[in-house]
Amino acid sequence: MKIVFMGTPDFSVPALEALVSGGHEVAAVITQPDKPKGRGKAVQMTPVKERALALGIPVYQPVRVKEDGFFAQLEAMAPDVIVVAAFGQILPQRILSLPPFGCINIHASLLPKYRGAAPIQWAIIDGEKETGITTMQMNAGLDTGDMLEKIVIPIEEKETGGSLHDKLSAAGGPLILSTLRKLAEGTLTPVPQTEEGTCYARMLDKSLGDIDWSQKGTAIERLIRGLNPWPSAYTHLNGKTLKIWEADVLAEDRKGEPGQVIQADGAGLFVATGEGILRITSLQLEGKKRMESDAFLRGFPIEIGTRFERR
Repeated sequence: MKIVFMGTPDFSVPALEALVSGGHEVAAVITQPDKPKGRGKAVQMTPVKERALALGIPVYQPVRVKEDGFFAQLEAMAPDVIVVAAFGQILPQRILSLPPFGCINIHASLLPKYRGAAPIQWAIIDGEKETGITTMQMNAGLDTGDMLEKIVIPIEEKETGGSLHDKLSAAGGPLILSTLRKLAEGTLTPVPQTEEGTCYARMLDKSLGDIDWSQKGTAIERLIRGLNPWPSAYTHLNGKTLKIWEADVLAEDRKGEPGQVIQADGAGLFVATGEGILRITSLQLEGKKRMESDAFLRGFPIEIGTRFERR
């Protein structure tokens, strides 16, 4: 098939590579405009652009895909299908209707559950046992198109947002190849989505990581894993941000106010929650490097009874 690929972040790269290695003609890659990043604010290419250029594929970076000029370019390419994976812009109906086989989205959840921008992280935060990839025939709604194929990925006990991202990203390539093959053969049976059991995986922001210690320890531990590596879960100590990278939940009956340190030694940093005790094993004080808790406490002793703050 002649394909136009739309994608932007690291998540999208394996799908692009699979399309190329699978023998398809990737006529062009559409990705978001380059943006300044880091402390130096140097302009960086998107991961998809970087890989596309290495593969010798023409790259287009429209500020808005709704513009007439971009649509004319896309129309001239005459793709059989447009494959979309975490592109970052909503496609207008005229683009959705342009290719004979339409636009196929690689979505990182088992639709109809977790529509929206951050399905990977919310699946962990909400305590799901499994998630996956769904290929979907795109329509004008937000992740509401007919489902084509799925692959299920178990969520491990200590899964993080980062580790699950990598698993789902890798699974997207083989699945889109399967979907395109069956699409060309006419052997796919699209399944309309129901509204039952759907939930919106809203976009992540840094404020989400501010730990509410009155919550159950299990909920806080899932938040820590789901927001690792970005935007990260955190609390406050003496006016400074303290990122929490890893923790275990202990079903102990030791008393303490939520957010209160009840033990701080070589065994870890133990903090009372609304239910249960959280043993923090890896953390990072503002301006410092990430450390294991025993090493951290040797350099930054924390007194028993100290209360972590929430802003």
